[in-house]
Amino acid sequence: MKRSRVRPRLAALLIALCSCVGLVSLSVAPAWAAGTVTTFPVASTPFFITSGPDGNLWFTLGETGQIGRITTSGTITYFRIKTNNSGPLGITAGPDGNLWFTDQNLGQIGRITTSGTITEFPIPTANSGPVGITAGPDGNLWFTEKTAGKIGRITTSGSITEFPLPTGATAPQFITVGPDGNLWFTDAGQIGRITTRGAITMFPVPSTATGITTGPDGNLWFTMFYGNKIGRMTTAGVVTSFALPKCGADFFCGAYGITTGPNGNLWFTLHDAHGVGQITTSGSLLSGFGTGSGPLGITVGPDGNLWFTNEGSSSVGRFVASS
Repeated sequence: MKRSRVRPRLAALLIALCSCVGLVSLSVAPAWAAGTVTTFPVASTPFFITSGPDGNLWFTLGETGQIGRITTSGTITYFRIKTNNSGPLGITAGPDGNLWFTDQNLGQIGRITTSGTITEFPIPTANSGPVGITAGPDGNLWFTEKTAGKIGRITTSGSITEFPLPTGATAPQFITVGPDGNLWFTDAGQIGRITTRGAITMFPVPSTATGITTGPDGNLWFTMFYGNKIGRMTTAGVVTSFALPKCGADFFCGAYGITTGPNGNLWFTLHDAHGVGQITTSGSLLSGFGTGSGPLGITVGPDGNLWFTNEGSSSVGRFVASS
């Protein structure tokens, strides 16, 4: 376990590059947010993380075929998927009191009880490549099939229905429940909306969209990894982009995961800048914090703190803001 006190310093990371039509320039933030970052080493590379119904955090370890559980005090338990070459990726709490995850390598959807019993359900389409998963408003789980270009729905008993994407939408990644009761997902240069009956509508966005979440303002918020932007979309499809600054020599900061934080702002991981950023619903960039190497997933834990995965340093992190 490693603790680090975040000290105020100039946040060159948060300097805006430009301002143009439809693109809002972000102002300089004076310092990192005050608080304490604690990292907990894990067995292998962690990908994504969610709060479980048991008061713990659950995360995927795709390279070793495991699901991890970590208490809010940092005690870690691992559960191995028995099928060889498994690759769990996305994970979410289900409506049935279990955790559900995508198995990208095997093309399956997995269910794990809070005591660690794992069951997997094959997706009918071969080479489906599932990535994101979320609990829907209809009592089912909804997931993306990045390789197959489909959105899937699975009941808690394991029955799967697939919905092909329209022409021009081929690689869905992450998915969330929108404020309108529909499912919303990222797909390259588009954001998709699918009703619980399976009707799909696509909306163009400025760059490849990655993570997505519903904000407290009733809009969708998403990251654009290579576009170096944070996006806000209304349920009518109107998009506003907020430019991130240049981060070192690579230009892009690698914005990836995104979630609504305990303070009502959006918090997002900066994979290539090794930090987490914060943006208000009006688009003002605020102080973030450093995380370690290569953060990916982020969520609010049952303790009210921010929890994230560090792909590069094989750790799970917790950020406790100063009161």
